[in-house]
Amino acid sequence: MSITYSIIAPIYNEFENIPALWQRVSQVMDSTGENWELILVDDGSSDGSTERIRELAAGEPRVRPVIFARNFGHQIAVTAGLDYARGKAIVVIDADLQDPPEVILELAEKWKEGYEVVYAVRSEREGESWFKLFTASMFYRLIYRITDVKIPLDTGDFRLIDRKVVDVMNSMRERHRFLRGMSAWIGFKQVGVEYKRAARVAGVTKYPFKKMLRLALNAITGFSYFPLQVATYFGFIAAGLAILAIPVVTVLRLVGSHFFEGQTTTLISVLFLGGVQLISLGILGEYIGRIYDEVKGRPLYVVSEAPDSMGGE
Repeated sequence: MSITYSIIAPIYNEFENIPALWQRVSQVMDSTGENWELILVDDGSSDGSTERIRELAAGEPRVRPVIFARNFGHQIAVTAGLDYARGKAIVVIDADLQDPPEVILELAEKWKEGYEVVYAVRSEREGESWFKLFTASMFYRLIYRITDVKIPLDTGDFRLIDRKVVDVMNSMRERHRFLRGMSAWIGFKQVGVEYKRAARVAGVTKYPFKKMLRLALNAITGFSYFPLQVATYFGFIAAGLAILAIPVVTVLRLVGSHFFEGQTTTLISVLFLGGVQLISLGILGEYIGRIYDEVKGRPLYVVSEAPDSMGGE
């Protein structure tokens, strides 16, 4: 049976949201008149979500469960969904229903017009604090300015991706993944569709500030050399200050000034240079750590239960 649409929803402790997710997704996708599947990737849930996914899949053949052996993270869960998706068009959506399934129809219309990546742009965000809105806005604009790939502003992972793009993404197996950056890097014909992001139906956010910070770090190190360049700039600035200070100190000493005498100046200089060196080492450490993770060659995820076939088979 040929599948037109694959809907991927990563699940991590979304017990209360799964029935509503199925109800709304099935209503929307049935209206298309096309064959479709819903891939629920359980990312090591501990609240009963795993059992609820199994129960849903037992009574509905269009639901394909992928159960992880432990928690591997949101981006890896989406990656597993892309691996197992069989559709010609693949939609990534959050299980908390902040991304309204009804928008999928608008994404599909653009896909039928010939666009190969249709990303959803958040024009409004309900039910989120000013701090969350501010940090999210800063995150998207920072990534846009310093990465080598121009990632559209105010977009998450909610998008429709053509099969040819998914096949390329599935060949990119880096561990520290930033999927929206990867899909932008690949290219192809892309367009955005604005939508109003809803408040969570139930539960709490799975992307607190700490995880957002880690995601931002993955985005920056995965698509930009800017931090390494910053370390170089710090080095040139420190060296420049030292070169300028030499004649100034020499002249002051010759005229008998006591301005630069004592341990305070030495201590400040040592602390400044030491700080620059430690920051530079930390930046290098982040990149080297990612190289170390890659060369180990471990699988991106381990599944305890999964469908018999993957999308590319």
